[in-house]
Amino acid sequence: MSSIRELHRDNENRIDYGIILNVMILAIIGMLSVYSTTAMIQGQGIVPTLYHGLWYLIGAIIIIVIMQFDGEQFWKLSNLIYGFGIFLLILVLLFYDRELAIETGAKSWFAIGGLTLQPSELFKPAYIVFLAKVITSHNNKYIHRTLKTDFMLLGKILAAAIVPVILIQLQNDLGTNLVILTITAGMILLSGISWRIIVPIASAVIFIGGGILLVAIFFPDFLTDNGILMDYQLKRITIWFSPFEDTQGAGYQLAQSIKAVGSGMLLGKGFGQSEVVVPVRESDFIFTTIAENFGFVGSAFLLLIYFVLIYQMVQTCFKVKNEYYTYIAAGVISMILFHVLENVGMTIGLLPITGVPLPFVSQGGSALLSNMIGVGLILSMRYHYRSSIFEE
Repeated sequence: MSSIRELHRDNENRIDYGIILNVMILAIIGMLSVYSTTAMIQGQGIVPTLYHGLWYLIGAIIIIVIMQFDGEQFWKLSNLIYGFGIFLLILVLLFYDRELAIETGAKSWFAIGGLTLQPSELFKPAYIVFLAKVITSHNNKYIHRTLKTDFMLLGKILAAAIVPVILIQLQNDLGTNLVILTITAGMILLSGISWRIIVPIASAVIFIGGGILLVAIFFPDFLTDNGILMDYQLKRITIWFSPFEDTQGAGYQLAQSIKAVGSGMLLGKGFGQSEVVVPVRESDFIFTTIAENFGFVGSAFLLLIYFVLIYQMVQTCFKVKNEYYTYIAAGVISMILFHVLENVGMTIGLLPITGVPLPFVSQGGSALLSNMIGVGLILSMRYHYRSSIFEE
């Protein structure tokens, strides 16, 4: 009888209730924010909120399923998962939802009955699991690191990234591509590649990015005439620097977003109260609802929950002390952290607008499932912890 109690206690200790609690808090915030936005502010009724809750339920089931798989099984399935993700990215270019493509300008969604599915969102965790295997396999093979082996590893990582980046860009989805590149960068930083390689590459990226921004400000026609940027991308950059220059045109969304966030002041106007119209408020700009309803205090509380969640994920990574798990955790943390920083940053005008939703809060089933899968991977690490490093 005592052995049964010990086994039960051991299973409980393997479940990270801290991460689960924080995700549940974010789920409650998400449900309340979607209801406030769609039902109380926009007058759409309770159906959008129920759909949001349904996606949470599906995500919770997926987490439970993922926790049944250990790292060795993910290792064996990673190639298949990555390949299937690439297949879906190709398939959506052929069978994308035409109405959504006209509305959003992106060929990123399948229409399945009354629901939509965005393969590029679901590809993110598949990419993380696969890239973690690529890095771990290389490091196992080349125990003694040299600049040559580091360049080889960098080449393998870029080879894994280039195909999905091209396919996602063909969908006209810059936001998701930025997430893929951020995941790649985060995992590169922990891969052991020499700083003599990373620093020059990072410096070149910063130099080129800064150069494009300067050209966009002083010589905008050069970028569009030579196909470097599309017109809408150039407008997003110029609006970023001057959000109130064209408040009735291209700058309307950002200007309204900044007004909504500022109008919440310290404590907000109250649940469901809004005086500022913000386009796409229920998804990419859900943070404006939180800021306007609950002010600086509510917004700061939300960011605190994100900080605690990411801290707990980092702690789990240190506890398991496994190379393959470490790279998976780095990818998941990079994904969620970038989503939070970019979404909040674009909402308040610190960063240019991209189609990046707020994790666990924004309306959108595909993005929510992607984040829930990421949480499932982290919880699986703790639940199936082994100290060994997996071999091919």
